[in-house]
Order: sequence, then C-alpha cells, then structure tokens
Amino acid sequence: MKPNFLSRPATGERDASVSAGRNLFPKAVPTAESDYLLLDPVGSIIKDADSGEVLADLTHEHDRIVVARGGKGGGGNVHYATSTNRAPHRAGKGEPGEERWLRIELKLLADVGLIGLPNAGKSTLLSRLSAANPKVAAYPFTTLEPQLGVMPLAEGGQCIIADIPGLIEGAHEGAGLGHKFLRHIERTRILLQVIDGADRENDPLAQYHTLERELELYNEQLMGRERLVLLNKKDLFDSEAQLDELRNRFRSEGIEVLPISAATGEGLGLLQERIAQLLQDIEVQSTAE
Repeated sequence: MKPNFLSRPATGERDASVSAGRNLFPKAVPTAESDYLLLDPVGSIIKDADSGEVLADLTHEHDRIVVARGGKGGGGNVHYATSTNRAPHRAGKGEPGEERWLRIELKLLADVGLIGLPNAGKSTLLSRLSAANPKVAAYPFTTLEPQLGVMPLAEGGQCIIADIPGLIEGAHEGAGLGHKFLRHIERTRILLQVIDGADRENDPLAQYHTLERELELYNEQLMGRERLVLLNKKDLFDSEAQLDELRNRFRSEGIEVLPISAATGEGLGLLQERIAQLLQDIEVQSTAE
C-alpha cells in the first residue's frame, strides 16, 4: 500500500511550478525560498533510506517533523555597500541545505486485526461486522492488501477492524504475502485469530499453532497482545457433538475458542460484546498507567 504524497509550499501562496525548467524536487531538498510539505497518511513511519534510522512515527493527525533543513543564503555585495563604495567586489558565501533520501512505510492504525490462514473466512467476517465490502471468493489469497472496516459499538462508539491478507507457514520470513502485511498488525490492540473449523485437510488446532508460531517469530511482543480465537464456519459442522469434540481439543491445551459462522452471522453478537469489553478494559488499563 503506497502513501499518496502531495508537495506544496507551506504558505499555500506560491505555485510550485513557478521557476520554469527548475527541478523542484530532485530529493527531499528544501530551498531558502519556502518550506515544502510532504503530506503522508497517519500511521506513516519516516526513515532515512541510507541508514535505516527512524526519523518519525506519525501516529496522530497533524504530526510534523523536519527531515531536511534548507541552506543559508549568502550575502550579496549590497550588504557591504558603503557611502564611499557603492559597488563593492565582495559577497558572503551561503551554506548548502541538507539532502537525504527517505523511505516512508505505512502501518495501518486499527483497533482490531483479523488474522488467519488463507480462506479462513476473514473477509466475510469483516463484511458482517462492518459496512466494508471486501472481495470474497472460494479460493486462497482473495485479499491481496489490508482492508479496513468500522464496527459500531453498543455504547455508541466505534472501532476500526483491519483484515490482514492470509498468512502461511514461513510468513515471518516473507513467504506468501509475508511481512509485507504482518507489520500492519503491530499497531492493533486486539487480534482475532480466525480458524477454519470445517477444513478437513488442515487440522484447526494445527492452524492455530501455525498462526501463533508466525506471530512469535515475526515479533515476540505480539504474544502479549489481547487475542480471541474464533472457530469459524460453525454452520458446516455435521453435528453439535463434532463441534464439542473440537472445542475440547483446544481446551485440553488451555485455549478457549468462540465458535461463530461469518456466513450466517451466528455467534457474532457475542463476538461484538467481547470486542467492546476488551477495548474498554484496555482503555482503563492504559489510563491507569
């Protein structure tokens, strides 16, 4: 996902195309004439392209940073003119401005992140929880870039949900869509691990362990994030006994799952309540700290 850049004089009074034939933006090089702004989306990380140093993490609207300062203009001979020497052959040298290449990465800001293996039903779930209309199809990697939706909360608020493209084993090393999109879950406050409970070829418990392993190998700090394990496609189970058997397998490892059906909407009311409660608890804890 590429940020949209808009460059213009900070005053808004000068046209950036005034000096004909002049290359205004060879790099991020300000001039002595005016300031220039690069307008980036909230969530952008600004890095020095050569050193990799993080210069800024723009997590709030109107955040601003100076990444390169303009040069200092020299003094022309008029500055040295006197009553007896009207045209002195003397001038002050200026100082060059800073010049650098920048790398700008965008990390989405969302309250809730949906993660799961390909075809687990994340996009259908997003469309059920919000007004988002992501592409839904019966084949893997339908989602090729993160999708955002806004879910209303019972108390009148709302939260942002991000559907992250399907992960596969080795994602932390770049396999599949890999860490290109894993970075987006770093800013989420809650992770919903969507498990395809009706998959006969890929054991649901094995799916869970794959997701846990990829999260830990990518960033250990994610293991401390609030997580809900969703057993999706409940409507495709042959019987309630089959569902209970699978839940007991998870419980035997200390994992509590929430059975849902994104297709029919079953269990989604309870899921929304759990999300709202977790967000409230996180807010209270954050305020206390």
